[in-house]
Amino acid sequence: MLKSWYSRRIIAATNEQEHEAVRHVQRVLRCDINGELDESTTSHIRGIQVLFGLNPTGIIDDATANQIERIWPYGA
Repeated sequence: MLKSWYSRRIIAATNEQEHEAVRHVQRVLRCDINGELDESTTSHIRGIQVLFGLNPTGIIDDATANQIERIWPYGA
């Protein structure tokens, strides 16, 4: 089940809701928190995707969001 921070696939944060979703992912993955899908953040996302057997796109999609929820509040 997806949480309120995620509403749709994020390729690039283009509005405040998407920036906040990226900040949430950055907190969980312990990245620098800037709300942008920068190189560091996408690298961490790809790492989580590989860990959980997902296609390592670096994009926040439904399957990735579910795994982010799975590891929250433990962090990466």
